[in-house]
Amino acid sequence: MDSKKIIRPSKDEYYLDLARSVSQRGTCTKVEIGAVIIRDDQVVSTGYNGAPRGTKSSQEHGFCLRKQLGIPSGQRYEICRSVHAEQNAIINAARSGVSLMGGDMYIYGQTVGDHIPKLDAYPCFICKKMIINAGLKRVICALKEGGFKVFQVADWVKEWYENDIIDDREQYGLGFRPQTSVANDQPIKISAVLKQKIAEKAKEAA
Repeated sequence: MDSKKIIRPSKDEYYLDLARSVSQRGTCTKVEIGAVIIRDDQVVSTGYNGAPRGTKSSQEHGFCLRKQLGIPSGQRYEICRSVHAEQNAIINAARSGVSLMGGDMYIYGQTVGDHIPKLDAYPCFICKKMIINAGLKRVICALKEGGFKVFQVADWVKEWYENDIIDDREQYGLGFRPQTSVANDQPIKISAVLKQKIAEKAKEAA
């Protein structure tokens, strides 16, 4: 009998591996993203980045529309042919009448054609809004260097209440950049004057 100890993956590793498999169904020409939602230790929904049901994907068209139009990465998501993996996972749960309250979302991302993590699979701003409103508790994201990062959704809510969404330290496609906001692969520099105006408007609205 083999006396070697059997090493089992942790639950988080197990579910991220499922998200990796789901990502391979993606129809984007640049990246493959997969999302799996777990509730009460059961898979309740999955989603990958792909064109809406019955429509023609970027793979079928043979090119990326955003790239063709010269739209920088991370901007104008409404022009993308695909629905994001996180959004599709939430939508698929709704189609089945499944509650996501208190569940966890696992996200894996890689560049097309590669089979090792190449992305810090952080959700975009739109997906984060949907995750918050869907009532999910945790989001576990695969990292490009290996391993994963766990986010508490309650922390996002608190941070957005105290600051603003543009102050997020982890943003899709850019990894971790402390105390900066980013777009087009560069930090967004908000002037002190603009910050003051934003603060004044917030004070007026309070």
